[in-house]
Amino acid sequence: MTTTEPLTEAQVEHFLDKGYVVLENCFDAEQAAPIVDRAWQRLGVDRDDPTTWDRPRVHLPSVEHVDAEQFAPTAFHAACQLLGGRERIEEPWQWSDGIIANLGVGADRPFEEPSAQVGGWHKDGDFFRHFLDSPEQGLLTIVLWTDVHSRGGGTFVATDSVGVVARFLADRPEGVLPDELQQTRLVEQCRRFEELTGKQGDVVLMHPFVLHATSQNVLRAQRLITNPPITLREPLDFDRADPAQSSPVERAVLRGLGVERLAFRPTAPREAVVPARLRARQDAAEAAR
Repeated sequence: MTTTEPLTEAQVEHFLDKGYVVLENCFDAEQAAPIVDRAWQRLGVDRDDPTTWDRPRVHLPSVEHVDAEQFAPTAFHAACQLLGGRERIEEPWQWSDGIIANLGVGADRPFEEPSAQVGGWHKDGDFFRHFLDSPEQGLLTIVLWTDVHSRGGGTFVATDSVGVVARFLADRPEGVLPDELQQTRLVEQCRRFEELTGKQGDVVLMHPFVLHATSQNVLRAQRLITNPPITLREPLDFDRADPAQSSPVERAVLRGLGVERLAFRPTAPREAVVPARLRARQDAAEAAR
């Protein structure tokens, strides 16, 4: 285990109970400025004039990266803590400038509070076959490059979804492809929903099994985030010889399954998947030649 563990026991318990923890002030406005300024330039709109915001949602491709440990050490070490130590993660953990801008999604209709009826609920990971122990996404992250206000595009989370997803995947040791997973309305089994908001410089660390959805930005506020993935060197292990070595991410799965340990083994090979978003870019690039 790393000797630098910024999360308190209460924060770890919050993560185990709700599937996420919010870390405040991980970086400051001066650090954010180059990435934020460049994002607005790439978007081609005036950040201070919403009449120029011609698209409600834009996901910019990644161009440049920063090292998370150097840029936001508290977030880095907290992620390591939740995953059982930095020796278990692929390094470096890089944050890209692949900004996701929500500049008015659903601004043309009244705000819907978070519930199972809201559209767009999903589990991240469109690039691999999903198993209970998949290492491809050790944690989900939300980096807030701007303030995120209530009703201003904050992420909706189902805070009781870790167990729901864990049971679904535990029953399918052959794994599940991303399209099949997203077509399964697991959110209908959830009962607890929250809207995540915060300040520029905050970082949300979420369990990879947390179902979440984009919310409306009826305020038409500036909302820029990124979701830098963090990858494990080895699959999750729910049957460690020393249970004290189980990471909070692993413990949350076991808690969701209602067991103390589980000897899970996939029955099919792990498999990379080319996401539809990348296929579309590749097709566009081919067409432009």
